[in-house]
Amino acid sequence: MGRKSNMINFNVPPYTGKEIEYMKEAVQNQKICGDGPFTKKCSEWIEAKTGTAKCLLTTSCTHATELAALLADIKEGDEVILPSYTFVSTADAFVLRGAKAVFVDIRPDTMNIDETLIEDAVTDKTRVIAPVHYAGVGCEMDVIMDIADRHHLMVVEDAAQAIMASYKGKALGTFGDFGCFSFHETKNFSMGEGGALLIRDKRYVEKAEIFREKGTDRSKYFRGEVDKYRWQDYGSSYLPSDMNAAYLYAQLELADEITQARMNRWNQYRELLTPLADEGRIELPYIPPHCKHNAHMFYIKTKDMEERTRLDAFLKERGVHAVFHYIPLHSAPAGRKYGRFHGEDRYTTRESERLFRLPMFYTLTEDEVTYITDQVKAFYR
Repeated sequence: MGRKSNMINFNVPPYTGKEIEYMKEAVQNQKICGDGPFTKKCSEWIEAKTGTAKCLLTTSCTHATELAALLADIKEGDEVILPSYTFVSTADAFVLRGAKAVFVDIRPDTMNIDETLIEDAVTDKTRVIAPVHYAGVGCEMDVIMDIADRHHLMVVEDAAQAIMASYKGKALGTFGDFGCFSFHETKNFSMGEGGALLIRDKRYVEKAEIFREKGTDRSKYFRGEVDKYRWQDYGSSYLPSDMNAAYLYAQLELADEITQARMNRWNQYRELLTPLADEGRIELPYIPPHCKHNAHMFYIKTKDMEERTRLDAFLKERGVHAVFHYIPLHSAPAGRKYGRFHGEDRYTTRESERLFRLPMFYTLTEDEVTYITDQVKAFYR
């Protein structure tokens, strides 16, 4: 009971020590707006790491998804298939364009969209499938891409939590037409607020640059490809400051080290909590053998919401800040207004009420994980 004044936070934003130095360098470059030297470094790093044809850094994963919706030419009355168990941005990007969100149930093992239910939700209005790689664990992309190919649909991967994760050896975010990363302060690598759009097919790059640069061909102008830039199409301002990119680049340079540190704590959680799982008191995350995750989060599942609420209070009293996650979108006011649930909600609501996320961040220590798991065990004892 003695840790209240020394709370173990759920999240501590990653920091490597070079962030301020690189931000100062960005200022000294006298190029702190979008698409400066550090923005280019980050984009090139992501392209090299993932194999995507093009990466465009954005102000958020939300904006990356909005760009994907623009590039997919989503129009009023179109439909987009996605899980209800996701952050609002996955739906917002398409709803903003006038589309209807069509929610399907999730798999209880990975919390990802149930790939076997997608095809039945396809109608003549469907334009996009938007899988979400929950906790950095890949959806069944072979099945999803097959459905998309047969029905001539586009795929926009919400890979907000999935940088450095892969499915059958290929980086998440690179299967679909577009992939979207997040660099929010809660993610494995952060620039405070930020994201990235991954583009599989280079024929979309020029249009993406125009949408991202307020509808102008300013990117071509700065490359010397045109003598002046003009208003070419609709668009908005999706460019992050180069100072934010400088902050991010300090972490991308240590991406392997940060990922390994998180994996060490993730594996420690699993080892220490396995006895409770073996007793049937809790459930632990499932990682399919063909998926490589990135230790974005470690969660447990309690018996039900009532038990989760009691565990939450118990841990907070002992200085541990753990949290639940999404309220399913289809049960929210906007979800009912802008979407519909296709089929039966067998798992989405039930599993969302059981899932409970334990602290996970780059500088989380071995002793802290031992303390946290001791408290979880104490609750069940």
